[in-house]
Amino acid sequence: MIFKKQPLTKNPKETMSTRISLFSSPFLLGFDHLERSLERVAKASDGYPPYNIEQLSETRLRITLAVAGFSLDDLCVQAEDNQLIIRGKHPECPEDRVYLHRGIAARPFQRCFMLAEGILIAEATLDNGLLHIDLDRPIPQPKVTNVPIHKGPSTPLSKAIEEARRDKL
Repeated sequence: MIFKKQPLTKNPKETMSTRISLFSSPFLLGFDHLERSLERVAKASDGYPPYNIEQLSETRLRITLAVAGFSLDDLCVQAEDNQLIIRGKHPECPEDRVYLHRGIAARPFQRCFMLAEGILIAEATLDNGLLHIDLDRPIPQPKVTNVPIHKGPSTPLSKAIEEARRDKL
C-alpha cells in the first residue's frame, strides 16, 4: 500500500509527492521482497474469475474460484515464490463456428494469491464449475535462539555469517 504525502505548498504547480512504504520502518528489516510481492499481486487482479476464501479449520483454508466452462486441461495451479498462481485458458474455437450471440466469457485469466511463509497447497479439485484449492497452514512452533556475545571488535559481516554457518555444522 502506498501513501502520498500532502503538498508542501498551496501552489498546485509546486506539489511534491513522495512514495512512503509501509515497510520503511527501521524495525522491519528484510521485508522489501514482501512489498514487491504485494505490489505485483495488486496489479495482477482484475476481478475475473470471482472467488471465495473460506476457513475450514484452524489450520485449513479453501480458495474457490468460479471457472464454469473450463476443463481440467484448461486450468493450471502453481506455487511460485510464495505465490499461488491459477491460470485458465480455453482452447482455440474452431474457425467454422458461428455465434448468433456470444455472452459467455471465454477469456483467459490469471489469479494470484500471496501465501504466508509455511502455507502448503494440499490439493486442487474441479467440481461443477468450481475450482477448490485447499491450503494447509501449520501452526508454527516458537523458535528461540540465543546469540553469543563476543568481546572485542566486530568482524566483517561476511566473516561472521561464515562462522555462524560453520558452528551449525
